[in-house]
Amino acid sequence: MSKTFYISTSIPYVNAAPHIGHALEFIQADVLARFKRQRRADVFFLSGTDDNALKNVISAEAAGKNPKEWVDAHAVIFKDLISRLNCSINDFIRTSTDERHIAGAKKLWTSCKKEDIYKKKYKGLYCLGCEEFKSEKDLQNGECPEHPGKKLEVIEEKNYFFKLSNYQDKIQKLIESGELKIVPESRKNEILNFVKSGLEDFSISRSKSRAKGWGVTVPSDDSQIMYVWFDALSNYINALGYATGDENFKKYWVNGDEVTHVIGKGINRFHTVYWPAMLMSAGISLPKTVFVHGYLTINGEKISKTAGNVIDPFAVIQKYGVDATRYYLLREISSYEDGDFSYEKFEERFNGDLANGLGNFAARVLTLANGLGEIKTDLVNDIEVEVADKILELRKLVEESIAEFKFHDALAHIWELIAFGDVYVNTKKPWDKSVGAEAKRLAILNSIIILDNVAAMVYPFMPETSEKITKAIEWKSDNAFHVSKIQTLFPRI
Repeated sequence: MSKTFYISTSIPYVNAAPHIGHALEFIQADVLARFKRQRRADVFFLSGTDDNALKNVISAEAAGKNPKEWVDAHAVIFKDLISRLNCSINDFIRTSTDERHIAGAKKLWTSCKKEDIYKKKYKGLYCLGCEEFKSEKDLQNGECPEHPGKKLEVIEEKNYFFKLSNYQDKIQKLIESGELKIVPESRKNEILNFVKSGLEDFSISRSKSRAKGWGVTVPSDDSQIMYVWFDALSNYINALGYATGDENFKKYWVNGDEVTHVIGKGINRFHTVYWPAMLMSAGISLPKTVFVHGYLTINGEKISKTAGNVIDPFAVIQKYGVDATRYYLLREISSYEDGDFSYEKFEERFNGDLANGLGNFAARVLTLANGLGEIKTDLVNDIEVEVADKILELRKLVEESIAEFKFHDALAHIWELIAFGDVYVNTKKPWDKSVGAEAKRLAILNSIIILDNVAAMVYPFMPETSEKITKAIEWKSDNAFHVSKIQTLFPRI
């Protein structure tokens, strides 16, 4: 049987239209989903939107809309972006409108141990941007480090709390042992330091009046609305049918071989501390891996509406194409750290790596092969040892890099194979009239094998480009192939 692979993105707030940073996470998760499908895994890829946050309500009010109108309109834009980015999702969940989510969030609440949930009066500093109460140790110069310049609210009310302190030792052991794998190591260490500093119980509800009546009501207490993070995190199991015990929940989560969350660094503790504790309390199995990526920045600053540096991903796709957008974000931005977006760097990558690199190599090889008609080959004896060894070497490096979520390194290795192919063609000179027919056939054949492998390796990253190349190389059942020319893949800018 195929191994299962369940992968999710975080679910973004829909208080505004998506920016280019959202595109990065969607694409990263899609690479993993496509890579696993290539290896015959049974993949379920989930994304969605977090509709129930108070910040969504406030944005709606500012625009003169009711919350449902607002979140409905923006959720469509996020779903459209995922489609435009050619992300191969299996499902898209919305926390405000999907009954399976609402039922699942309530079931999770009632499934948690009774001693883990209690009610008390509380006063604290609240960051609307994070949708979280902040303690003094969370602040830098009296401000939330994720949202500097935004004033924290002083909130006092009676809420339900989750006894996170009950899970201090269990979570520390879970992370230290690698049972819950956090990638990269720096994010694992960051969370371990947070856990070792002492876990404090956290509020898991808001008064209905402060939540403005928007969100999932607490079971047996309709005066309270579930805290957005308690509600939102459950989307990962609710999409699989947790509320009704569906087969997908058993297959991909309870008995799943791999369960991976792809998230940004600002929500690390929610996914690697709060979420595991909630699941343990409810007696539900845990995710296996959490990949934590950095932020996309503009001139070193985090992308935000406040800073006025938001870049529209639809405009980038329209100008450069979807695969060029995917390539730039995956190649230029380090998977583990923050990375800067600039149009200048984008166009350098486009012309250097895509037009002059992959595009030029594909055009050269396909043009050379096109004139030969059907090419017969013996895949055992015709492939040169040097070519076979290089392909195997770089394929292994690509696979290792993807396993470590180092997408930029994986692409660098694929481009090593393209460079090798260019040198090979230049050395063999199959266009030269002095080269004999058999030597020419072998040179072109090996060049096609290199290109075909490049296309296969690049597929998770640039699926449209990969498919254009593979369609141009028409393999027959008798190991013969016929090659067609293709239009220029990446015209220079």
